[in-house]
Amino acid sequence: MFGTLETLPPDPILGVTTAFRRDRDPSKIDLGVGVYRDARGLTPVPAAVREAERQLLAEQETKTYVGPAGNPDFNERIVRLALGPLADRLCERTAAIQTVGGCGALRLGAELIHAANPAAVVHVSDPTWANHEPLLGNSGLALGRYPYYDRATRGVDFARMLEHVGRLPSGAVLLLHACCHNPTGADLAPAEWAALAEVVVRRGLVPFVDLAYQGFGDDLETDAAGLRLLAERAPQLLLAVSCSKNFGLYRERAGALAVIAESAAAAAAIATHQARTARRLYSMPPDHGAAIVARLLGDPRLRADWEIELGTMVGRMKSLRALLESRLAARRPGTDFGWLLRHRGMFSLLGLDAAGIARLRDERHVYVPPDGRINLAGVSEANVERVADAIVAVLPR
Repeated sequence: MFGTLETLPPDPILGVTTAFRRDRDPSKIDLGVGVYRDARGLTPVPAAVREAERQLLAEQETKTYVGPAGNPDFNERIVRLALGPLADRLCERTAAIQTVGGCGALRLGAELIHAANPAAVVHVSDPTWANHEPLLGNSGLALGRYPYYDRATRGVDFARMLEHVGRLPSGAVLLLHACCHNPTGADLAPAEWAALAEVVVRRGLVPFVDLAYQGFGDDLETDAAGLRLLAERAPQLLLAVSCSKNFGLYRERAGALAVIAESAAAAAAIATHQARTARRLYSMPPDHGAAIVARLLGDPRLRADWEIELGTMVGRMKSLRALLESRLAARRPGTDFGWLLRHRGMFSLLGLDAAGIARLRDERHVYVPPDGRINLAGVSEANVERVADAIVAVLPR
C-alpha cells in the first residue's frame, strides 16, 4: 500500500533543527527554532507554572476523559485572559473549546469555517508563519494573501494592506496575528487596528485572530488591545489561543478556539459543531497543560507571580534586541538596524536571500529558516559577537 509514497522534503522550520543537530561544529548557533530561551540556552518552565502543576498532581485523583470540549475552567479563564473585561459582555455569544495547542485551534477553526461555508477563502498576511497555510488549507479551504510587510522599511505596509482588505468580498476570512507577528516582528499600531476594524465591519469580513504570544510583546493588556477592539466591533470573530510560549507549556499542547457569534443562539449551535469536529479529529484534548493553566489563572497569587516572570522574559527579549542592534550598527556604520528595536516578540526577518542563508549555515554555522527569520531568544551575551559577525558578513550592502 505505502510503496507509492515518496519521501517528502523536511519541514521548513523543523528541518533547520535537524540540520543543526547534525552539525559537529562546537560553535554552532541555532536561531531558527521558535521557542523562548533563557541566558543558559534553556526553555524554562516558569516557577508559577511548576507550582500550579505541583498542586494539581497532589490533588488529582483521576485521569478520566474531560470530554471533547475540554476543561471548562480553562476555557472560561483563557478567554477572559484574552478578552479582558469584554469576556463578560460577550459571554453569551462566545463558544469556546479546548484544543490541541494553538495549531489545533487553527485547524479546528478552519474545519468550522469549511462546515459553515466550503467556498470561504482565508486570507493570510504576506509573509506569515510557515505552518498557517498548511493547517488552514488542508481543511479544504481556499487561501489568499494580503500585503503586510514592507521589506524596505522593515515595518507594516499598512496602506497597501488596508487597500487590499478593503476590496475583499463580504464573508472573506482575514487571518490576523494579534501581536508579535511571525515571522516579521512588525505589528499593527493602535490607530491601524482601529482603521482595520472599520473596514472589517464595513465590508462584512470575518476576522480569525491568532493569539500565540500574548504577553510576549509588551504585556498582557497591550498585546491583546487589537484583538479586543475587533471583538468589540465585529459581529463575529474566531480566536485561536496558544499557551505554549507565555506559559512555557510547549509539549503539553494547551490551546483554545473561541468563536464570537452574532447571537447567543448561533454560539450554542457553534459549540455543538466544535465538539463534533473535535470528536471526529482527535476525540478528547490532553488535559494536563490546560488544567495547569486553569489552576494558575484561578489563583491570584500564582497569576501575579506568573505575570512577573512573563515580564522578565519580555524584558530579556527587548534587551537582546538592543544588544544585537548595537553590535550590528557598530560593524556596519550608516546602516539602519533600528527595526530590531521596533519589532516585538521573538522574531525578525534578516532580509537574506537563499544564498545568504546558506552562507550563514555553511560558513558560519548559524542556522535560520529558509525565510531568514531570526529568533532573538537564541542570541546571548556569549554568542552575540559571533552572531553579529556572521550576519554582517552575509548581509547585502
